[in-house]
Amino acid sequence: MWGKSMSRTTHRSTTADPRQAPAPESVPGTVVSAPAYRWRWLALAAVLVAEAMNLLDATIVQVAGPVIHTDLGGASAAIPWFSAAYTLAFALGLLTGARLGDIAGRRRVFRIGVVAFAATSLACALTPTAEALIGLRALQGAAAALIIPQTFGLIRAMFDGDELPKALGAIGPVMGLSAVLGPVLGGVLTHADVFASSWRAVFLVNLPLAAAVLAIAPRLREDRAPSRPRLDPAGTVLAMTGTALVVCPLTTGAPGPVAWATAVAGVGVLALFVAHQRRTARLGRAPLIEPALLRGRAFPAALTTSTLFFAVMNAVMITVVLHLELGLGRGPLTAGLTLLPWSTGLAAGSWAAGAYLVPRHGTRIMHAGLAILATGLAGAVLAYRASAPDAYPVALPFALAVAGLGTGLFTPPFFTTALDGVGPQETGSAAGLLNAVQQLGGTLGIAVAGGIYLADADAPHDAAQAALATAGAILAATAIAAATMTYRRTSTPTTPAAAEPATPPTHT
Repeated sequence: MWGKSMSRTTHRSTTADPRQAPAPESVPGTVVSAPAYRWRWLALAAVLVAEAMNLLDATIVQVAGPVIHTDLGGASAAIPWFSAAYTLAFALGLLTGARLGDIAGRRRVFRIGVVAFAATSLACALTPTAEALIGLRALQGAAAALIIPQTFGLIRAMFDGDELPKALGAIGPVMGLSAVLGPVLGGVLTHADVFASSWRAVFLVNLPLAAAVLAIAPRLREDRAPSRPRLDPAGTVLAMTGTALVVCPLTTGAPGPVAWATAVAGVGVLALFVAHQRRTARLGRAPLIEPALLRGRAFPAALTTSTLFFAVMNAVMITVVLHLELGLGRGPLTAGLTLLPWSTGLAAGSWAAGAYLVPRHGTRIMHAGLAILATGLAGAVLAYRASAPDAYPVALPFALAVAGLGTGLFTPPFFTTALDGVGPQETGSAAGLLNAVQQLGGTLGIAVAGGIYLADADAPHDAAQAALATAGAILAATAIAAATMTYRRTSTPTTPAAAEPATPPTHT
């Protein structure tokens, strides 16, 4: 996930593993280090494939969504929910999934999650109706929420010393490659119609990946929290209820008074959730999140920034897919190839920011990334205005490349800054909360932009511009939140040690 901090402190598993060789007997007056876990690099491959599987599943389905709708029928408003149901359930389950790993063991929960992910992927491929697919996508997102929170702890259980940052750093290229391949693979698989499977192949591709992960998973070293925490059922219900009340009414494209009232009620429930978390901590119980994170200005502003930023990302992607496939009838392969410059720019920008720019220029790269993203987004709107309503906007891929570059430049300094100042005991909760709002923002972006486009689907050219303009308005709010987050920080560039690049996203 984006928000993982690469700590260099030594970590040892709290649960013995039968495959680990016993440490040699110590000699008085000497310090003997435990031997390195022999299966660590093979086990790391399982973790990386699981991370890639999650991100691929999200981007593949976005591209295949219109084809799924054509085959299964139903209301066109269901198309954004083929992706949004997954990301919403994933967001709601992340914190609870992390807590289950602390309690029951991260390897055990990881394996259960992979089995559930494979089973729901198969069920999605076999589903006969759009409504059933949306429900199964939610279950698939819940399964992913069992997998992803365990990966950081599993890696730290198997690596220490100089090998730990190398292992964590391997997540970056894997996620970048997944972001590049996801839209293209979705278009290729759907267009190829292998064994007459059409869109169902985008779910079936998860089965061999899950099988490979499960084959290696016994080599993972078990790990759990030193002191066994408890679940927070009341907090979980409040968080899920509040989030659902906020997200669902905003998916209609033009929300009415009832929808806005429901969203406001959801904000109230989330405020009640925050109060419950603080009360739980005062009583000496284990809350879902560390209440100390919500004090002050910086971290709450980071949560707002993350939510809005990922809403913009997913709004742009769903708008391009819906317009090309529904508005112009170009098919999933064209949509996937059109998004390829976006993904490539994202991967290149993220690599450049993490490796070179952030260590030299600090958080200024974050604001520069937002400015470049705004330029690309404006270029996308102009590409539509310069093209005929029934013609492919030829300048769109170039604009998306610029927007993707800005996106990639923003993310490493953002997450480094967001976790700066977070105490060691709060790091896990902070990273999990950032990942959760990332998924929530992605859900909002898909639902809102998809709703705006589909509300005016009879004029697809204008609808695409309206959806992208909405993404631009959200981006302006993102810039304000980012400025609030870094106020009085930008004058002092982040040092190279503090700017160590964070790992890339699980899913956009």
